[in-house]
Amino acid sequence: MALPAIVLEIVTSILWSIKIDRKYRDFLMMIDNNQTSHQYDKVKKAMGIKVPKVYWDFTRKAVLTMEWVDGIKLTDEIGLKKACLNRRELIDQGLYCSLRQLLEVGFFHADPHPGNLVAINGGYLAYFDFGMMGEIPRHYRVGLIQVLVHFVNRDSLGLANDFISLGFIPEGVDEQSVADALHASFGDGTRQSHDFQGIMEQLYDVMYDFDFSLPPDYALVVRALGSLEGTAKVLDPDFKVIESAYPYVIGRLLADPNPDMRRILRELVIRNDGSIRWNRLERLVAAISEQASESSGEPANSGENASNLLGWKSFNMRAVVAATEDLLLFILSEKGLRVRVFLLQDIIRAADIFLQAGVCILDDETKEMDGPESEQGHAMMKRVVNGFRSLYQAVKLAPELWTAMLFRMSSKPEVHSFTHDIISALHMHCSRKLPETFWVCISRLLHKSTKDYSSEDHI
Repeated sequence: MALPAIVLEIVTSILWSIKIDRKYRDFLMMIDNNQTSHQYDKVKKAMGIKVPKVYWDFTRKAVLTMEWVDGIKLTDEIGLKKACLNRRELIDQGLYCSLRQLLEVGFFHADPHPGNLVAINGGYLAYFDFGMMGEIPRHYRVGLIQVLVHFVNRDSLGLANDFISLGFIPEGVDEQSVADALHASFGDGTRQSHDFQGIMEQLYDVMYDFDFSLPPDYALVVRALGSLEGTAKVLDPDFKVIESAYPYVIGRLLADPNPDMRRILRELVIRNDGSIRWNRLERLVAAISEQASESSGEPANSGENASNLLGWKSFNMRAVVAATEDLLLFILSEKGLRVRVFLLQDIIRAADIFLQAGVCILDDETKEMDGPESEQGHAMMKRVVNGFRSLYQAVKLAPELWTAMLFRMSSKPEVHSFTHDIISALHMHCSRKLPETFWVCISRLLHKSTKDYSSEDHI
């Protein structure tokens, strides 16, 4: 005879509670263990986080006894000012800790509201009330990173694939129709939000139309992100958890050599048809240059820098070089054939623009004759110069790592073959284009000289 549904639900809840309680007990035992106390103190110091000590002799099945912690409520603006605590640093500490729980560890505090967090002397953030803990398997952690990347970059088709593969939308639904609905929800960009609550409101219609449902593992994730953003907004009303988490997510993509992470990184800079997303690549290179420069006081290959709170938004240069090498190897592989074709086309197109904009340096009056073409050429040259400047800044931080990578790549026959293809294509194209550009240049100079001569005669 089958058990009533309510009994099954109660049994399931008890088993789930036991599972979480055991994990939490193991977690508390680990941080309270004398053998690991020194290591844990270093981790706490790096993260700026405090977890109250557990007094096991006074702890029972129904009672958890922890140390008393004096702190300042995050809603106490006057108290925080008197203690000279930096609000931005407190937000960063909470965000960093929660993101590590969600995206690395997979076991997280699911209710980080202002009542469960207090600021203490030294700028630490203390967590309380571990009664609501969540667990997220690796598959869902990778999926969450992918969703964040696709949403920030407004990749509606990528988001549609994510929602279907993660089970948010039933199988059999046309992914293109989901992508069209997501694209419509983004609008012209003015409606896009990086605020978590705004995102949920923005996607509400899409969720309703396609029978959107969250798996149990993700329900607590949504609650945790919502609570985290609400807590942060107490300190900074303009805080947006998705936008603020993006540098950490990109850092995870660069630092994790797992094939899943490398695939997401490739999708970030390469479209499905093989063409390169130059705008995103430029932003990524610029971010690496700027944020790595902020931590240039630390050694580029420092192991502790990856876990240092002050550098958590910076990129570890060893990981950046490794990710760059993996991306180049993919482009040079058989799977990267279409990417190489598009890359050759982009190089030839850039050469055309440089020929048009750079062969003849004319005065302002002649440039006005060129109109949009001249503006496009100057914009292209500016983007290329800025891109190389950012790349140079990144390379300058760890020249030995980049040099070693370039030596490894230069020894590969695939590099020699592709370099030969680029030189051959440019030679063939420029041999036809240079004479035409030269005579256009001469024609414009003659036109300008004639015009100047006529003006002098008229005077």
